[in-house]
Amino acid sequence: MIPWTQLDTARTPDRAQELRLKRRGAEFSIMLGTNELMNSRLSGSEEALARLSCERIAGRKQPRTLIGGLGMGFTLRAALAALDGDASVTVAELVPEVVAWARGPMAEIFGGCLDDPRVTIREADVGQLIKAQAGAWDAILLDVDNGPEGIVYKGNDALYGTAGLAAARAALKPGGVLAVWSQGPDSGFTRRLKQAGFVVEEINTRARGKRGARHVIWIATNGR
Repeated sequence: MIPWTQLDTARTPDRAQELRLKRRGAEFSIMLGTNELMNSRLSGSEEALARLSCERIAGRKQPRTLIGGLGMGFTLRAALAALDGDASVTVAELVPEVVAWARGPMAEIFGGCLDDPRVTIREADVGQLIKAQAGAWDAILLDVDNGPEGIVYKGNDALYGTAGLAAARAALKPGGVLAVWSQGPDSGFTRRLKQAGFVVEEINTRARGKRGARHVIWIATNGR
């Protein structure tokens, strides 16, 4: 068995926790303490996040998509594969080192997608981008935590509360989609989405093929 090698570390935005980038052969892992946030071998549910969202905005001219969290680029690559050439995708990533990892040791995994002319990388808080302009986005995809709770950065809690969901709905075009990835179900979050005025689908998916861990994706459509 090839041992893990730690390649780099980064602090979370509040400086309270440490992210660690590790490699074992061709496999990469990003850890937060003892929790594995993502692994390069387990991409199925993050890809589903993008695929399901893009299906619901198919046919729109020049669709604009906002992705919260760069991670290992699974959601970004899947979105680019599903969207036409007139689309634009903005990725908000709060940790500069994660962007550097994408262009450095994990460049092969990203496969040049950061250089796609449709892509803009913003080292910024996705919550601030959501609040910046009303009716700006066809889809907002959130994969910044392990679910609707600020596990990586407590400031992310605001994304999933009543005010944050209202801001997300205001930022979407009519019929636009808010999609949120989670490692498991959360009935309280489903209830808050409905209270915010979204039409909600809660979809179970797998991390890897048919045998990976079960994850949840909320597809919340702005009905106005």
